[in-house]
Amino acid sequence: MLVALGLVVAVVLLAIHARPDMRMCRWREDRTGHAEDRRKFVCAACGAVMFTGPGQPPRRCARGDPKE
Repeated sequence: MLVALGLVVAVVLLAIHARPDMRMCRWREDRTGHAEDRRKFVCAACGAVMFTGPGQPPRRCARGDPKE
């Protein structure tokens, strides 16, 4: 019973704190496409491309944005 309650609480907390604007994108760093001090990320789900600063993965979904 305690395990089931813990699982329910974990799922509820995950649903509350999950970022809906990032659910559809799966960002992967493309190390061959870096430009100077910018990092290139490609979404594995939709193919969107985004450049960010070093050590900063994309924070928004680019689904629907035109590809660069």
